[in-house]
Amino acid sequence: MDLLIIFLLFLPFFIIISFLLQKFKTRNSVNRWPPGPPGLPFIGNLHQLDNSHRPRYFWKLSKQYGPFMSLRLGFVPTLVVSSAKMAKEILKTHDLHFCSRPPLLGIYTLSYGGSDLAFAPYNDHWRELKKICTIHLFNSVKVQQFRPMREDEVSRMIQNISKSASSSTPVNLSKLMTSLTIAVTCRVAFGKRFGDEGIEKNRFHALLHETQDGFGSFYLGDYFPFLGWVDKLFTGQIRRLQNTFKKLDVFYQQIIDEHLDPKRRKTEEEDILDVLLQLKKDRSFKVDLTWDHIKGLLMNIFIAGADTAAITVIWAMTYLMKNPRTMRKAQEEIRTLIGNKGFVDEDDVQKLPYLKAVAKEAMRLQPAVPILPPREAIEKCNIEGYEIPVKTRVYVNAWAVGRDPEAWDKPEEFCPERFMDGSIDFKGQNFELIPFGGGRRICAGMYMGLGLLELALANLLYKFEWELPPGMKTGDLDFEALPGMAVYKKNPLCLVAKNYV
Repeated sequence: MDLLIIFLLFLPFFIIISFLLQKFKTRNSVNRWPPGPPGLPFIGNLHQLDNSHRPRYFWKLSKQYGPFMSLRLGFVPTLVVSSAKMAKEILKTHDLHFCSRPPLLGIYTLSYGGSDLAFAPYNDHWRELKKICTIHLFNSVKVQQFRPMREDEVSRMIQNISKSASSSTPVNLSKLMTSLTIAVTCRVAFGKRFGDEGIEKNRFHALLHETQDGFGSFYLGDYFPFLGWVDKLFTGQIRRLQNTFKKLDVFYQQIIDEHLDPKRRKTEEEDILDVLLQLKKDRSFKVDLTWDHIKGLLMNIFIAGADTAAITVIWAMTYLMKNPRTMRKAQEEIRTLIGNKGFVDEDDVQKLPYLKAVAKEAMRLQPAVPILPPREAIEKCNIEGYEIPVKTRVYVNAWAVGRDPEAWDKPEEFCPERFMDGSIDFKGQNFELIPFGGGRRICAGMYMGLGLLELALANLLYKFEWELPPGMKTGDLDFEALPGMAVYKKNPLCLVAKNYV
């Protein structure tokens, strides 16, 4: 209590001094700064952040202040990018200037001090990890090697839905897809089936939820570096974050110990952890692969692999239910190709251009990560006549870029046909479609996630006719989203499936 009283007594002093320092710093370090909404002393624009759907809020602000908009979040100069043109400036033209990550407290802690690939600062260690992931973990050979796991888990999900279809029981597709992606992640990364052999469903779900909460929580120290002690002493945020980190570390260590056990039963399925442990022994890289590096990479797979494909499939199915003509067109393409085969495999998916167009259109309108992980300027640079200082934080709003009227005709409409000529892809060269980011920090596991997404969606459309639950109309379908780094549909998608084949 005494510390709280001292803090409250000195708070006005901190505010006044901080405001004067910020004004002096801004006046002397930035000659021209992009337009943006006016802020308040000390806190800047923090009070204007809308957590209910931040991508939409940033998008609305960009309509007033432009697609290259400035904010001041506490003491942090911040830019928000909302157009394909400006996304290209950040992700390609000035990629080297903005290829680092800010050390945000939640991310920094859960990534073992930036020892991972997705959130690490740009340095020699990161470049070496990128090489390891590109060559050994997510290359085309590895993606194909894990194909049987993906096909097996999708087949299991389809069988479960078939049982519900026989009794006309509505199925919670949101829950089923999340379970599917977690199951595939467990097998690919850890060599275990979800719910079997020691990976408990309740424990895994709880860890995933706590980790996502740790990433998305507000930490005062991220915006006011000298007030980080408030998070520790008064808000309880640091304690909760450290507890989550300890639980994750125990989880990773348990899996590692099982893999190192000489009595471990060998399987034909080599998982990602097997590869990492072998690389640790190899020592053929410029930097030694430490246990923190391995756990940091497992965290990336744990977070990215456990939900992004599920999120996109659910949004795609929601749009298809809203647009029955488009759904029938996608089903006709699949069923004409597959006939009575009974299952769409990954070779078949490559022959389904309209299905792929549906997936792209869903990712354009509802990218799983609508605001790309933040970047940080490592060098001063000039963009569009604006001087951007070092340590500027940059958020690329992929959700807004997908609705850029200069890049898309009728951007609010769900129209997969716009992709049928194959000229636009998400591999990092077309900046109007950036669900996986771009530049040096493009998602390394893109093809791993995409393979599961397309495979699951193809079989859902092939095997079943889909209807809304009794009493529900097409107009009742909603597109509300939960806040967070990865954006789930707020209300679960529950549909009635009828067996087709």
